[in-house]
Amino acid sequence: MKDQDEVVSAVRRFSRFYTRRLGLLHEGLLGGPLPLTEARIIYELGERGTATATQLGAELELDSGYLSRLLRGLEERGLIDRRPSPEDGRQVLLSLTPAGRTTFAGLDARSRETVAEMLRRLPSQDRQRLTETLSAAEGLLSGGTSEAPGAPFLLRPPNPGDYGWVVHRHGALYAREYGFDTSFEALVAEIVAQFVRAFDPQRERCWIAERQGAVVGSAFLVRESEAVGKLRLVYVEPEARGLGIGRAMVGTCVRTARALGYARLTLWTNDVLVAARRIYQAEGFRLVSEERHHSFGRDLVGEYWALDL
Repeated sequence: MKDQDEVVSAVRRFSRFYTRRLGLLHEGLLGGPLPLTEARIIYELGERGTATATQLGAELELDSGYLSRLLRGLEERGLIDRRPSPEDGRQVLLSLTPAGRTTFAGLDARSRETVAEMLRRLPSQDRQRLTETLSAAEGLLSGGTSEAPGAPFLLRPPNPGDYGWVVHRHGALYAREYGFDTSFEALVAEIVAQFVRAFDPQRERCWIAERQGAVVGSAFLVRESEAVGKLRLVYVEPEARGLGIGRAMVGTCVRTARALGYARLTLWTNDVLVAARRIYQAEGFRLVSEERHHSFGRDLVGEYWALDL
């Protein structure tokens, strides 16, 4: 069919364009020391934390023999480590060594900068159109629909105006759902302002969750000390709950903190945030201490959680 041929040509044309722009055909991906396939393995382990060879092969669609040779080469270069799985002695868990995490952090930073450079020339309305178009393409090619409960969402860096949205939505929702007064909104504003003023691009991150062109959530990784990072301002809009957005943001924060070399990740929350506490527990955080306090016009129980990375 002529129509199908035109679509095939358009997809292939965009694929060639994007491949050239990201330098995927260069000897080293994004100017780094690793070719594309090896870099994908490092990136996957950096995102996951640990994985078996079977999981990597399935995720990256690589032949087991070819993958085994790549893993052996990365191990010889001191980038990955192997250890027996505590759940199944027949399985070997793969993870990044400190050198591997450094390599991953460099890949991630170069990837972010390469894409950011492409986007800097676009006005904000065009960046919004691009986000919506890519989200729609992902949904169509993955077999989803924009109205499906599992419709795709993306986590992206903040754009101008997003920080104000974080403050506004925290203030409005926590007042409505938990009865917090405006002192909570003031606290959120102080946290956001401090993050923007003293932002450390090597050690800190902000993720904005977007679905169907609308902002629906946020999460921050803040530098507490050289060894300790802090998870802050995790938020998901009510209509976007149940889609895995909160879990995705917290999981991404954990993996990023690990890749950036933090030894520990902490957070502070209150006992009334039941759904959020379940996500933290599922990611391996443990409750360290509790304290009763009167804040934001309410009697609350504050909780300190930590995760050793």
